Amino acid sequence: MTLPVPPLELIDIHKRFGGVHALRGAALSLFPGEVHALLGENGAGKTTLMHVAYGLVQPDAGVIRVGGAPMRIGSPRVARGRGIGLVQQHPTAIPALTVAENVALAAGWPVDPRRLRRRVEELCARVGLPLDPDQRAGTLSVGLMQRLEIVKTLAAEARVLLLDEPTAVLAPPEVEELFGMVRRFTGQGGSAVLITHKLAEAVGAAERVTVLRRGAVVVSGPTADITPAALAAAMIGGERGTAGPPRRQRTPGAVLIRADALEVAGAGGGLAVRGASLEVRAGEVVGLAAVEGNGQRELLRAIAGRLRPLRGGSLEVAAPVGFVPEDRTTEGLLPELSLTENVVLGSGKADPWVSGWRIDWRRARRWTAELLAEYAVVAAGPDAPASALSGGNQQRMVLARELARRPAVIVAENPTRGLDLRATGEVHRRLRVAAADGAAVLFHSADLDEVLDLADRVLVMSRGILTESAESSRAEIGARMLGGA
Repeated sequence: MTLPVPPLELIDIHKRFGGVHALRGAALSLFPGEVHALLGENGAGKTTLMHVAYGLVQPDAGVIRVGGAPMRIGSPRVARGRGIGLVQQHPTAIPALTVAENVALAAGWPVDPRRLRRRVEELCARVGLPLDPDQRAGTLSVGLMQRLEIVKTLAAEARVLLLDEPTAVLAPPEVEELFGMVRRFTGQGGSAVLITHKLAEAVGAAERVTVLRRGAVVVSGPTADITPAALAAAMIGGERGTAGPPRRQRTPGAVLIRADALEVAGAGGGLAVRGASLEVRAGEVVGLAAVEGNGQRELLRAIAGRLRPLRGGSLEVAAPVGFVPEDRTTEGLLPELSLTENVVLGSGKADPWVSGWRIDWRRARRWTAELLAEYAVVAAGPDAPASALSGGNQQRMVLARELARRPAVIVAENPTRGLDLRATGEVHRRLRVAAADGAAVLFHSADLDEVLDLADRVLVMSRGILTESAESSRAEIGARMLGGA
């Protein structure tokens, strides 16, 4: 039997960044009509390999074949011309432009407003990812921004989709919606590579899987032939991930977050949070379960002091507050600045490198180097730009900076977004340790299983209404997230 010609093959790919050997003979073959999962720990080389396929990174050695023919993909423009599209972890849309204008820019469509609007509506309907063509990209939620990135890629007539952690900030219904779109795409002859840290997603969505470790392929084959346990062992070298300490009964302390009938304005001027009342005490880890766009973002940012206009009720929050935003590249870090400069940003008078109005940069560098070591952030050093870090290491850096200040209150949005099994366990451990040391921890995760695993108590938010959940089952809480009784 003659095998179909792979639309994309990466063969014996090598890439170094200075002293870091990011890819060591990595390989991946993608066949027509399949979803191929690409797994590995943070820094394993997954994103770098996809950047090679898309022309963002030039390999030091190796062969790229498109449709069976060797090819040099020197730029994203060349990749798009060959039907290869990349949906990156972080949004590339221009915030000031509308959805339709961003799609037109990505696809090279003429900007005839009426015709463009209709064309975008038709595309969104066809792929099953509805968006308002007239909405400005800067006002979209993270989930809708991810949807826009996919629509932009499909508008450019991609036949190969490279999806880098596409479900990292999506709630369960949105994940199903996304995978439904991917199945329709591959059912029509397209092919997709799915980078994910979630083994259940890889096993459930992909026909084949490749695991990278330290830039080299350690496992590759049909997902039906490989157990989730074997995949996890391949990713982390047979070692167990760092698990958080077992949850223990603690006597909560003083109330550090108190909201009473709180009302918070949304981006459009209406109410995003309607009459929310809650208390979080010292020593508690409280999880917020909600589908994207139901007011959880506005509530958390109001509590974190992030300038969400309060329209009613009262709010008391102990200081200082540590805040871990969901988008580490636009809010958590300034990519062009060094890691030391990012640590110094937002410094208070109590920080050891601050003396009056002066900053002791030598001391700040030493402090940053200690954080890199303590939190296992893979970086060239404290003077490295934040942009040089992988997504997972950027997330570690944000968490290290916030927790190192020993805040009384910790507010976190999707704190393990894009992290592998080991790093996720380490984040959970550190949040629990912070609570055990007296902090009040309030977090939201788009992964309901994470909320149930990490939280001492679960709050559910739907349509701006906050309620406490006494239920313990995933199905019951999921129904309440969707507005069910």
